[in-house]
Amino acid sequence: MKRIFLLNVLAFSLFSISVRADTFALDELIRYGLKHSTAVKQSKAKMELAQAQRKESRSARFGNIDLVGSYTHYNLPRTLAPLTPASILTDPTAVPTTTNLFGTGVMYSVPLFTGFAQTRQVEMDAIAMELSKSRLSLTKEQLAYNIASLYLSILALQDMSYAQQKHVEVLKKLRNTIKHEVDLGKKAQIDLLKAEKDLYGNLSYLEVLKGNVAITKASLASLAGLDDLGEIEPVRISVTKPNYSLNRLLGEAASLDKVHIAELNIQKADTGVKKSKAGRYPQVSFNSYYGYNYGENDSSNKYPGEFNYEKNWQIGVNAKWTLFDFGKSDAATQKAKIAKMQATLEKQQVLLDLRKSLVEAYEKIKQAYANYRGNNRQYILAKKSEKIERVRYRNGVSTINDLLYAISQTQLAKAKLIESQYNYQKGKFYMDYLLERGVKPNDTYQR
Repeated sequence: MKRIFLLNVLAFSLFSISVRADTFALDELIRYGLKHSTAVKQSKAKMELAQAQRKESRSARFGNIDLVGSYTHYNLPRTLAPLTPASILTDPTAVPTTTNLFGTGVMYSVPLFTGFAQTRQVEMDAIAMELSKSRLSLTKEQLAYNIASLYLSILALQDMSYAQQKHVEVLKKLRNTIKHEVDLGKKAQIDLLKAEKDLYGNLSYLEVLKGNVAITKASLASLAGLDDLGEIEPVRISVTKPNYSLNRLLGEAASLDKVHIAELNIQKADTGVKKSKAGRYPQVSFNSYYGYNYGENDSSNKYPGEFNYEKNWQIGVNAKWTLFDFGKSDAATQKAKIAKMQATLEKQQVLLDLRKSLVEAYEKIKQAYANYRGNNRQYILAKKSEKIERVRYRNGVSTINDLLYAISQTQLAKAKLIESQYNYQKGKFYMDYLLERGVKPNDTYQR
């Protein structure tokens, strides 16, 4: 069975999704879910949004080129271009003047120095990009675990339904046997009534189990992005004594995406602190313009009604340094420092929560293993007790209540055994989810 690597996004494009319409295997369902899940698509959209934001910040460093145009009506004539001594001395009455001034041109402006604000923004957007990648990976991990958990729940319910069906068949045979003996006068009518009461109660429980299977299948189909799940392939689970080292598990926590995200948030907040100090530096920008002014000479001109134009271009550097802003920049820096402090505390909490979750998962696997062994022993003993009670009832030594109780205890032990078996495997999957190993279907074996 193919191994699923959840931490490498590009690997999934290499898999050919071969999904049969009638049956799903666990690894197939996980691959299908990772491809069609709306949660994964939303995480990918957020990553693309972070990429676009990063591109926007990088582009802003190169400034912008604008095509500009204007029209202005004046109450007094204006020249198309600034006057110079030479133009005045040559022929002042021939200088083009107009009351309706048009202008078109191209303008280029670019910030030369922003107090490192643009540089810090690019750095923050790069960190945001890394955050989105890590969050996408976590979304896939969580989706795979949820699919596997529901998958095992369905298998457990199906196995319990199968065991309950066999139990019902046994009760039907017992009811028929008692009915025959009642007809022969060997058993009392009350025995038949008790047997039928127990039978109908177990028939109702069988329908409950079947309904729970349908409900859980619908949940899994919705999670994986399917209209209808159909059948799923059973798995054989090997229940072995847990062999985890808690210290080693805690040591692996430092390299997890959960922790990496917390560290990236601290880096982003630290960069935000540096960006907040940009207002304390001078702001320098470069501006240039090239264009033409147009207009029709007014009546006071030597050549009234004549349409003229003048070329204009300019290059300049602007600088601004805020000397005092009444504490605005200090407040911005303080906000950024608080955000960094929050990010640092969040990382500490992530590590504490992760430690708690790992300890909890470790102990639950140990408990599930102990429960499985205990339930297995109980089931063996319950079957022996049931066999003895059948013999005793046939010989008239015990009552129908004793026999029905023994049968019910066997069924209860069987159900608990099935549940503990799948809970053990769920515990292993949960441990893999915490450690971001992905769900490994080769931990289970197809029947």
